[in-house]
Amino acid sequence: MSSQGWSIAEAADALGLSVDTLRYYERDGLLLRPVPRGGSGHRRYEEVDLRWVELVTRLRSTGMPIRDVRRYADLVRAGAGNEADRLDVLRNHRDQVLRQLAEVTTHLAAIETKIATYEDRLAPREKTA
Repeated sequence: MSSQGWSIAEAADALGLSVDTLRYYERDGLLLRPVPRGGSGHRRYEEVDLRWVELVTRLRSTGMPIRDVRRYADLVRAGAGNEADRLDVLRNHRDQVLRQLAEVTTHLAAIETKIATYEDRLAPREKTA
């Protein structure tokens, strides 16, 4: 990062995202603010922008729909006074993630059971004397 922030390529690399994804987040209203531009007119991401994009990425990676991410971003951009609404958005998403986690845990247990079955069948048999 230079003293003027990260270029879009540097920010994408630091975040493990593509440049196209960052541009999409910006176009779709998912960022907190317009990304500042340097003297050349190129985007210059600052630390606050990267932290926000990390959160957006986590929300998306856990299945939050774009419309809910946008709603949350709109609430944060609106400033103080809507914290209860923000909390509702996050609690609803947490509940969904917990349901998904429970479901995946159940599926994993079934897979583990099958693996154990096949491992037992393929284990060398002890010879009886």
